Amino acid sequence: MFYHSTRGGGDSVTSRQAILAGIAPDGGLYVSDQLGASELGVEGLEAAGYHDIARRVLATLLPDFSPDELDDCVRGAYAQNFDTPLVTPVTSLGDDWLLELWHGPTCAFKDLALQMLPRLMSRSREEDGRRIMIVTATSGDTGKAALAGFAGVEGTGVTVFYPEGKVSDAQRLQMVTQRGANVAVCGIRGTFDDAQTQVKRIFADEGLRGRLEREGVVLSSANSINVGRLAPQVAYYFSAYAQLLARGAIRKGDELDFVVPTGNFGDVLAGYYAKRLGLPVGRLTVASNSNRVLFDFLRTGVYDRRRDFAKTISPSMDILVSSNLERMLYYLTGGDAERVAALMSQLRDEGHYEVTPDELARLRSDFDCGWATDDQTRAAIRAAWEADGVLIDPHTAVARHVMGQGERGGNVRVCLSTANPYKFSAEVLGALGHDVEELDAFACMDRLQELTGTVAPAQLSALRDAPVLHEDVCDQGQMTNFVETACQRVFA
Repeated sequence: MFYHSTRGGGDSVTSRQAILAGIAPDGGLYVSDQLGASELGVEGLEAAGYHDIARRVLATLLPDFSPDELDDCVRGAYAQNFDTPLVTPVTSLGDDWLLELWHGPTCAFKDLALQMLPRLMSRSREEDGRRIMIVTATSGDTGKAALAGFAGVEGTGVTVFYPEGKVSDAQRLQMVTQRGANVAVCGIRGTFDDAQTQVKRIFADEGLRGRLEREGVVLSSANSINVGRLAPQVAYYFSAYAQLLARGAIRKGDELDFVVPTGNFGDVLAGYYAKRLGLPVGRLTVASNSNRVLFDFLRTGVYDRRRDFAKTISPSMDILVSSNLERMLYYLTGGDAERVAALMSQLRDEGHYEVTPDELARLRSDFDCGWATDDQTRAAIRAAWEADGVLIDPHTAVARHVMGQGERGGNVRVCLSTANPYKFSAEVLGALGHDVEELDAFACMDRLQELTGTVAPAQLSALRDAPVLHEDVCDQGQMTNFVETACQRVFA
């Protein structure tokens, strides 16, 4: 399986080369025309554990890694770093199911990929020899997961940018208290989209690239634009199916519907990849918050980022430019790289683009959509607790609300739960009807534990006493200088 840019530029590369590069030279994302040529299907899946499933998925999507390499990577990523041997357990939520993706070291679904990516990258770097600076923008969870995954990794540094004032207190503290001589963290004055746009410009900066290459340093990404981050996420869709087969909740061949809270389209795109690999997936529902750019696109075929940005209680979805949608456009257009490049240019220059009615119909043959306001999100948190005794975070609640709005079909439904509720203690406590205006993040955490009888994860409660190590804040235009300075410090 070889990879090439969604926009047609550059040569085909192996998965190792694509992982090291992160983004294609022409600014496109790496895709493979061989996706789905080899199907995994569901044979024997009910007896497979997460490690076995992850090895099967990665061997299919990243075939130039040897079985021994993948086995080492899987065991290193998932054996000790998750608090359950199931890794991503499926639990009941009323008449539906919840796929819990937050049992890793940073309590968010990004751990499933970002405990794996550094290991894949280290294996790839063995053949390359150059040092790597990971540069990533985060809307909240990717940043800490990347820092935790890459901290202390030999020959690698990691620089994270987050939108100052637009992540939860716990998310910010997880990042700014990160230890490690090879890490750098900086808030930016702006939105996640501002940070993500500038990171893409940094990757395209030929002058910066040349200066770093003379020092033996290359840039790469930990965002889901990196195929090495997307591929591991496919495994948890197969794991959900395996667990429900083992429980007798479905029979082999039955379709599963998934409802996915997403802003950057990576989490739900992994479900599409799973379907292309032979998993019986029915509908993939994109659940948006008030920044409903994906909802509007799936309804009208018009992608339009020219709108007011809404700061919501589900900040990891506060995104107006969904980068991973570019991969979906490539497959939607039948691999028409020239057309994808034109659409991306139009989005960059004019702020919008439109797909054809036929393309929209094909898109909607796989995807549904819905959205939730903050008040609806709060109501979903309260209902899950009062009716089912399940505490969910605001992002999961967006998906839960959307799940309750559409007509129920005949398929079993799975809601992806993307973060531990204690990452958003104030928002969850407020949704349960308590005044949080005078409470700090840890007072909210304490009160939520008292109220519900649940326990905050140790890695979150420990933030109370962790020293702040990163206090930098910059404007969007200063991000390039920050990266170059970080490279000089880390690789001195």
